[in-house]
Amino acid sequence: MNYIENIYICIAAPLIVSILCLRGRRRRSMLFFLGGMTACLAASYISTFLAMLHGADMTLASIEISPMVEEVLKLAPVLFYLLVLEPEKEDIMGTMIMVSVGFATFENVCYLTGNGSAQLLHLLIRGFGTGAMHVVSGMIVGMVLYYLWDRLYLRFAGTAGLLALAITYHAIYNLLVAQSGAAARIGYILPMLTVLLALTFGRKRLKNLAR
Repeated sequence: MNYIENIYICIAAPLIVSILCLRGRRRRSMLFFLGGMTACLAASYISTFLAMLHGADMTLASIEISPMVEEVLKLAPVLFYLLVLEPEKEDIMGTMIMVSVGFATFENVCYLTGNGSAQLLHLLIRGFGTGAMHVVSGMIVGMVLYYLWDRLYLRFAGTAGLLALAITYHAIYNLLVAQSGAAARIGYILPMLTVLLALTFGRKRLKNLAR
């Protein structure tokens, strides 16, 4: 049995110390990384409770319950940051990515402790695949926060729409990696390809803006 709260405490302790020592953007980055880990811990409990409540098995829960719970909880700390502190627009995407990275890191650590570390290649592929998936889904929601948050009439509809898109993307990933063979490989590769496309598009956009 994995006591994920014990794992959380071991990882969170040095992060909390670093948050107390750092200042400015570095402190904020570490704080949102910890927020992502906390969201992952909370999502684990909530998803398990909902799965038991609806009588869903592990596969069904990973496709229908976990994506919704995880994406909503990943959004929660950033939404609180926006509503309470009203940060600069340029900080939104970075904070969303840090929450996603913290979430993916804690999820991978829990997977490692539960399944062992014998298959290095599988862990490497899964680590990059899961990490990229959480970053991509975070960026999807981050886009609406970046581009539409200043427009009140689009703020809520846009957030709900792209949150639904992120949940769907997450669910497709979970569905593919739950299979065996080619489907699982496609599932692990898909987020990494999405990140590469996003980086390529982002660089082209920056070049066009610079002209």
